[in-house]
Amino acid sequence: MHELSVCLSLLRQLQGIAAEHHAARITRIELGLGPLSGVEAGLLRNAWPIASAGTLAVDAELVIEETGIIVRCRSCEAETAASANRLICGRCGDFQTTLVSGDEMILQRVEFETA
Repeated sequence: MHELSVCLSLLRQLQGIAAEHHAARITRIELGLGPLSGVEAGLLRNAWPIASAGTLAVDAELVIEETGIIVRCRSCEAETAASANRLICGRCGDFQTTLVSGDEMILQRVEFETA
């Protein structure tokens, strides 16, 4: 399962942050997840307990905010919302767009208890 390896990678990052701040326990993790990120939120939630077992984040709450897709039009330069299968400008309808957001997985916030 791809999401398990994503969780393990996230945990490596979290352990580094926890060590930096002398954290005894991670209590909450907030992620921003775009629909084009290649990661399924439901599968990530299911993989989290397996990946976090035996770590500082074992009982941490995993909060996933699913973000939207934003494109910038090359013709009219507008930034508008789009859907995964229709990356067109919401203002002029042009198909020549650049993805601004929607393909990211961002660690937005980490809450922890210090020793």
